[in-house]
Amino acid sequence: MTETHTPVISVVIPVYNVEKYVGKCLLSLEEQTFGDFEIIAVNDGSTDGSLEILRHFEEKYDNITIIDQKNEGMSQARNAGMALARGEYLTFVDSDDYVAPTFLEELHDACVNYGADISCCYYYYHFIDSDFLFEYPFRCKGVFNRTQAMNKLLRDVQIQSLVWNKLYRRSLFTDYGITFPTMCFEDMATANKVFAHADRVVVLDRPLYYYNQHSMSTLATMNANKINDFIRAIAMVRISLEKNGLFEKYKKSYLALTRKTCNCCYLYVLKMHGEKKCMRGCMTNMRQISKAMRVYSADKISSKALCEFSEVVASPEKLEENYSVR
Repeated sequence: MTETHTPVISVVIPVYNVEKYVGKCLLSLEEQTFGDFEIIAVNDGSTDGSLEILRHFEEKYDNITIIDQKNEGMSQARNAGMALARGEYLTFVDSDDYVAPTFLEELHDACVNYGADISCCYYYYHFIDSDFLFEYPFRCKGVFNRTQAMNKLLRDVQIQSLVWNKLYRRSLFTDYGITFPTMCFEDMATANKVFAHADRVVVLDRPLYYYNQHSMSTLATMNANKINDFIRAIAMVRISLEKNGLFEKYKKSYLALTRKTCNCCYLYVLKMHGEKKCMRGCMTNMRQISKAMRVYSADKISSKALCEFSEVVASPEKLEENYSVR
């Protein structure tokens, strides 16, 4: 693809130590039925053979650009890719996942045909070890205005805050200076900012994305830091809604999100303590989660309480150290 040609879609792929998966990811994109797109793959300091695989694809296909940077995390890799993107539309694919052949075509057609700023599809959980596909069950379809889409997004069920099963008008990010914060669950902290500027969102009741589940997936490696980031993301959503004068408008949906997140965090804490075979401090962590959620879902909350986030959940090892000190 020549530099003088502006592609319709830019696909941004953050890459870190995924030599087992990145080839299939790139091949699934190169086999798309939609032809006018660029791929920007950001190698985020991989220490395995990921960069070599990227270079091989770069030599073979003329629509691939490789950015090679030191390890800064997925958020900064996505931001680096966005900064180089030229397409009218923007989508993100994680390098250990893959997409259906019509992924780009169907999402692009949905945006064009319905005059939408964002189009969404559904996805399969692909369990690598058993090669089992499970279709995400909580679905809807249709064209939604901004208020309807925001309410669905904040509830995080029928439209989730996942960054990778959507096609966005790129100006939603560039016109408002929206980037991803350096943390886990950065998509939850960011999605509401993007949707707040979308006049129309279309949802296709079609699974076009394959979300690989393996031992190194984010949800398979939950720890205290990731759980704290999950809770921090809730605080950041509240900050964004308050800043834009939208909290009262979307209060019910936001409160539903805090309840869902609270329950998820309870499960993650149980899993974390179970894996460490140390249940000491588990109830302390759960009480801390409950306390934090009460703060973030209160009718009135100070800017200081929102912005000065402190650690909510502690690892079993850290809790053990605290008990030892006592």
